[in-house]
Formats: sequence, structure tokens, C-alpha cells
Amino acid sequence: MATHLVIISDREPLAWVLRTQRMAFPAGRAATGLPTEGDQALLYTTRGCYRNPTRDRGRVMGLALVTSPVETLPEPVVFGERRFTSGCALRVEGLAPVREGVVLADLVPRLEVFPDERSWSVRMRRAALPLPPTDAELLTRELKPLLGPRSERLADYTRGTEWHDGT
Repeated sequence: MATHLVIISDREPLAWVLRTQRMAFPAGRAATGLPTEGDQALLYTTRGCYRNPTRDRGRVMGLALVTSPVETLPEPVVFGERRFTSGCALRVEGLAPVREGVVLADLVPRLEVFPDERSWSVRMRRAALPLPPTDAELLTRELKPLLGPRSERLADYTRGTEWHDGT
């Protein structure tokens, strides 16, 4: 089992991911580096996810299991101008409270995936980042005490989002 940091940069796609337990990837992304069925996904919200980057920090805030392969979607998922043409199913196993979680920047010096601390954020400009096993263990260990059931925290994450699908 591999572990991927799944990077979510806006609250509406975040609400969709948590509500539908699906992940979608943008058009034009190569399948390399994306999670496969059985992999663990650490859900990461960027500092701009809640549209207030001066207040918010980038955080690992959820834990999920990838439950299907990444495949081309029959219909793209669209948020604003962005089209997401492939995706997979997830089982969200836990969520930190909204705007809480593991602040990734605080752990960058200890993470192998970021060999240069000064330019670590450049590696975050993608949909998913495969993690070395030691990094996955560290982030998972830091995150687990903060997690609560999806059923108890979902409403807080989806409140105020414009995208609704009836689920």
C-alpha cells in the first residue's frame, strides 16, 4: 500500500470529495503519481482552500482509503473553469475538525518528500503527491489523534458551499 498526499485547493471541491467520497483529477494530468486502488490518501487543504490564505494554513485534515482505480469519468466534474476528467472512489475514514489538522509547513524539515525546505511548496502544485513510507508514517501518526468520524464532521465541511448533488 502506498500513501499519497491528495491536494485540495478550494472549499467547493473539498465539500464534493467529502460528500461523495470520490476524488477527481484535472484534465491533462498523467496517471503517473496518482493513487491506485488500495492506497491510503492523506487529504490536504491548501492555505487558500477556504479563500482566506492570510488566516488559514495548509493542513493534512483527513484520512481515506482509495477503493477503486483512477478511471476516465463518463461526465467531467466541473468547478468554475476547471474540468476534472478522471477519478476514483474513496472511503473517508476520518476528518479533523474544520480548519484543524496537521500543519504541513511545520513538518517540512522532517519530510523526505521535500528535499529543499525553501522550495517545498513547488512540489504541491499537483493533484496528488506520492509519499515515502517514513513520511506517510509521520503524517499519519500526527493526524490520527485529531480524527473523528466523517458522519460527525461532514456538515461542518459542507456548510456554505454552493455545490449540491442531493447526497
